[in-house]
Amino acid sequence: MSAAPSSLATIRATARGYAPRVLQGRGWVLAGLVAVPVGLSLVLAMIARLKGMDGDPAEVLKVFHEVLVKMMLPIMALVAAPAGIREDLEQRTLPLMLARPAPVWALPLGKGLPWFAWGAAWLILGTLGLQLIGGDPALLPGRMVALVGAWWGELALMTLAGLLFKRGTLWGALYFFLWEPLVRIFPPVLQRLTFTHHIESLAGSRAAQVKAHQLLAQEQVTTHPALALLALLAFGALCWALAGWKLHRTPIGLAGSEAEG
Repeated sequence: MSAAPSSLATIRATARGYAPRVLQGRGWVLAGLVAVPVGLSLVLAMIARLKGMDGDPAEVLKVFHEVLVKMMLPIMALVAAPAGIREDLEQRTLPLMLARPAPVWALPLGKGLPWFAWGAAWLILGTLGLQLIGGDPALLPGRMVALVGAWWGELALMTLAGLLFKRGTLWGALYFFLWEPLVRIFPPVLQRLTFTHHIESLAGSRAAQVKAHQLLAQEQVTTHPALALLALLAFGALCWALAGWKLHRTPIGLAGSEAEG
């Protein structure tokens, strides 16, 4: 009997075999979440230039923080994560995967890597597209790293949530759209428990500044970019590891709702 493949071999083989799935419908929806708002911004910028107006850096900040970071990035995670290992739970193909002689904990990461690579590529392209509007070139590297790092963490978080909870997508949406916006009124300790804080620390800019009349608002702290990136990468790695642990504890003979019971 042949020995079981190593964890690295399992991750590599799973990612390679699953990669073509990102070119199907869900993958293009993921791409459109970045391409559509950036493309519309470019069209509007071109129309403005035809009228003799210069590019507005403030518009780049608005699209980056208010559209890509606050809206599109979380929606990307909500769309992509269910297509990973969660799909095997819902389609009851999990016993077939768990019966193979391979490290079970590596399967969520192996199925998630193609989605991470696909989403990261479009986020980088979208950030480059914003530069055509009039973005500050000095902030470009930080913005790309911020989006890719946050994408790694948010995709991992949603993958874990999908394995832990029957309605993981709902819990993820509540986190992204209820918890994250509260960063402006959080004390420094809680600010560091949001993706928004680390994205802004890496990007070198914020969606909004705290105003004097905002009574509940707290002074926004900044984390060193290297530490912010390390926090995003470490959090993502932890979520992938916990997802593998959860899958390892899933009964082999069950799938779907029975496995979550």
